[in-house]
Amino acid sequence: MDKLFKLKQNNTNIRTEIVGGVTTFLTMVYIIVVNPAILSSAGVPFNQVFMATVISAVVGTLCMAFFANYPIAIAPGMGMNAYFASVVATQGLSYQVIFGTVFLAGIIFMLLSFTTLRETLIEAIPSSLKFGITSGIGLFIAFLGLKMSGIVVPNETNMVGFGDLHAPGTLLTLAGLFITLILMTWKVKGALFIGMIATGVIGFFTGQLKFAGVVLAPPVPVFFDMDIAGVFSNGLYTIVFAFLLVTIFDTTGTLIGVAEQAGFMKNGKLPRAKAALMADATATTIGSMFGTSPSTAYVESTSGVAAGGRTGLTSVVIAILFAISIFFTPIIGAIANLSAITAPVLIIVGCFMMEGLARIDWKTFDEAFPAFAIILTMPLTSSIATGISIGFITYPLLKLVSGKGKDVHWILYLFGIIFVLQMIFFPAH
Repeated sequence: MDKLFKLKQNNTNIRTEIVGGVTTFLTMVYIIVVNPAILSSAGVPFNQVFMATVISAVVGTLCMAFFANYPIAIAPGMGMNAYFASVVATQGLSYQVIFGTVFLAGIIFMLLSFTTLRETLIEAIPSSLKFGITSGIGLFIAFLGLKMSGIVVPNETNMVGFGDLHAPGTLLTLAGLFITLILMTWKVKGALFIGMIATGVIGFFTGQLKFAGVVLAPPVPVFFDMDIAGVFSNGLYTIVFAFLLVTIFDTTGTLIGVAEQAGFMKNGKLPRAKAALMADATATTIGSMFGTSPSTAYVESTSGVAAGGRTGLTSVVIAILFAISIFFTPIIGAIANLSAITAPVLIIVGCFMMEGLARIDWKTFDEAFPAFAIILTMPLTSSIATGISIGFITYPLLKLVSGKGKDVHWILYLFGIIFVLQMIFFPAH
């Protein structure tokens, strides 16, 4: 085990890796309930998406474990599933045709992963943008935790307002948050995981966590329920490109965010980047074959890293738990439906990810503003990809007008132009 995952070299052990894997799994397990719910609104059978979600998560996460040796989980991405549903609704086409666009995007994605394009992209992104991306993701997931728990709610006057502290779910979240904060302050190992267990126990005894059974036979997976010919006959090339573009930058941004927090980045480079990037490309392609939207590296992986996970063994644990989950849908559904269990973790991990702010040169405006723009737009638009787009547009522009255009890698100019065109002609909704 130590030779395979280099545990000693990464200053970790089997117990810590298991805790990290369980922690990440518990913070992202909602996807196996939420993803089918979103895609079923586009007409895809719930059980088909459920099995496709688990299959793509297991395949992608195991690829990440054995080929890249990183504690990063892969699963169908939030945001991309909503985009899938909106495309089905607006195009007036069957979901099988749109799965064809996801499949083709996945194939192109895999081919690009064999090249050095995505590695070059990671190395070309300047430090200020990398720290901006990490911090932006931190605010994004912390805000997600606040929304999930009802601590912040929609407000007509100011878009967002303070929630009802008398609501049972909000009270439970606050209880779980303070329990976890105390454990973190005491430097208790596995504090995030223990905090979730404590919150779940309180939820059970207050009647908020209810189990409608324990074990249920898994649904039969459906294979290759797609219409690739329909993609060409309907000329859906821009849809393929949109899925490709969003997946590339969602995953690249998340990988950078998690890698920075875990200390994997070396001189601005991510070791074994090609293997890590191939994992989500494989998951996207396989997932589309069984019936789900594109997969991506999960920002919730930061919770497992915060709990001590440092190697692919953490990812193996996550994959095993996903595989086992197909037999325990009643329990999984109950945990996923009680956001108070996972919301405190997202809020605390968001704090961890703000560390990079201290390393941004705030006195140099053309470095500071693009990072600020990323940090601002990610949580406000609920899109990692949009935040990255804004950063890629503003950074080369400001460098160019300040006479430092030669310091910017050509690939930033290329993607800056692509993002401008994408926002004008193919805006995300």
